[in-house]
Amino acid sequence: MRANRILLSTLLVLLALIVQVSVLARLQLPGAVPDLLLLTVLGLAMVYGHTGGALIGFAAGLLADVAPPADHAVGRYALVLCLVGYAAGLTKPDTGQHRSATVPMLVVASGAIGSTLLYAGVGALVGDTAVRHVGLAGMLLSATLYDLLLAPFTVPLVMSLARRTAQDPLADAAAGTAKGGDGAYGLLGSATGLRTSFRTGRSGRNGKPARIGGQRSVLLGRGPRTKATRIKGVKRL
Repeated sequence: MRANRILLSTLLVLLALIVQVSVLARLQLPGAVPDLLLLTVLGLAMVYGHTGGALIGFAAGLLADVAPPADHAVGRYALVLCLVGYAAGLTKPDTGQHRSATVPMLVVASGAIGSTLLYAGVGALVGDTAVRHVGLAGMLLSATLYDLLLAPFTVPLVMSLARRTAQDPLADAAAGTAKGGDGAYGLLGSATGLRTSFRTGRSGRNGKPARIGGQRSVLLGRGPRTKATRIKGVKRL
């Protein structure tokens, strides 16, 4: 990842984590909590691809694991967001931009369901039974609903900012150099052709005068004869 991508991803992840901890976590909504950090990772992954999505997801999850309100094992949410970011990055189109908002919304819904299931599964492996007491079905429904309601206000903005750093200036410069090289080659070819034509017209074949020179000599030779003929004709009249 380039420096501008790292800087933008770091700023967006830190901002999302601050809002998540200070605002969204204190809303006391029924069921799950809207996961702004997850939406930020999904938006960046859909622009940067699966590798960038996995790296950003791991770093964002690790920050969430060590944040003050966290009450789970360190690395648990990092693993979840790493896998979710990788999967979301696989949906990146070849053109770099989705044609409609349907695919991002499906990615958000799948990410909300997948992250909740993965978080509960990893918790079951380490002996965390908090999800069982709350109810996994209610968590899935509320998490998906909250994330889908928050996604139209966050994911397009994150993806728009990420696309500004997704362009490769080296590739653009190479494309411009290739175009310039073709133009220079054409100009060089034209100059070479003109020089060759000049030499050909100057030397001709077998040392004989060129066609242009021959035409010039013929015109110069015909001028006096034509004048003399006209004069003779006038005298005869």
